[in-house]
This record gives sequence, structure tokens and C-alpha cells, in this order.
Amino acid sequence: MSPESCQIGLWLLVLAWSAVLCHRDWRERRLPNLWTLGGAAVVLLARFWLGGTSSLLSGFAAAAAGGLFLLLPFLARGAGGGDVKMLFAAGAVAGWERILPLLLYTAFAGLGVAVALLVAGQVDGARLKHYARCCCDFRYDRVVGRAGLPPKDSERSRVPFSFAIALGLLAAIWPF
Repeated sequence: MSPESCQIGLWLLVLAWSAVLCHRDWRERRLPNLWTLGGAAVVLLARFWLGGTSSLLSGFAAAAAGGLFLLLPFLARGAGGGDVKMLFAAGAVAGWERILPLLLYTAFAGLGVAVALLVAGQVDGARLKHYARCCCDFRYDRVVGRAGLPPKDSERSRVPFSFAIALGLLAAIWPF
């Protein structure tokens, strides 16, 4: 089997895995551990089996970097735990060599997904408007503005970030 066909096969497997996770995130607003952490475990075992210790370490280092990338947003309640675990698994797939493109593509895809959902009316832009006014308008009453925001747990306040992670990962490992 040629290396090109192996890369295409990997890309197709990642596409299927990402599609399942995106569907679950869109419908249920949660990413199951079986698919996120299970996927990371399968990838890391495959890396060890196919490439040895160096490949395993490359995948684990990239997975840790991916998880750390979303750690601060998670602690600030801006990202869900499933998003952190999915990016951990995505880092394991990408490996250390492709972690920076993965994170860059994921960040830009996240911005694109958020803007698309705002334009489509699927998410409420009140929180974004509040934060922008807090940063730019010294006369803005932050307490009154915060009181008028929808709850953070509201479905209209949440952007399913799995789409951005999937797009970033697929772009980072694109075989051509």
C-alpha cells in the first residue's frame, strides 16, 4: 500500500470520526468521552504500533498542546470539556509536526463558524456585543449590561466548537 493511499485512508477515517462528533455536538450539545478520549487512545496506540515510541511521543505531545490550547477558555466557561478532549484527540492525530497548523486552522474555523451562526440567527450576539462595549465604551454600565444577558447555559449562547476542530484537523492533515 502506497503512502498516499494511507494518508487518504487516514483522512477519510478522520472525516467519519469528525462527522459523528459534529452531529452529536449539534444535536445534543455534548461530545461523548467514548468518541473523544476513545479516539485519542486508538490514535495513540496506532501511532505506537506503526511508528514506535517516537511517533507515540509526537502524538502525545501534540495532544497535550491541543488540550492546553483550550484549557483557559474551558476554565473561563467559554469552552466545554468535550471540546478540550476533542482537540486533545485531534492533536494526537496531527502529531507534533502539524500541531501549529491544526491550532491555527481551528482558531480561524472557530471564528468562521461563530460568524456564520450569528448571521444565520442560530446564536445570540448579545454577549459579544456586551464584551465589545466593555472593551471600547468607557461610559457603558457593565452591571446593567450584564443583567440583560441571556444565561451562559442557554442553547443560543453556545457555539458548537466541534465543527471548528474538525475543519482545522482535516485541513492540517490534508494529504495533497
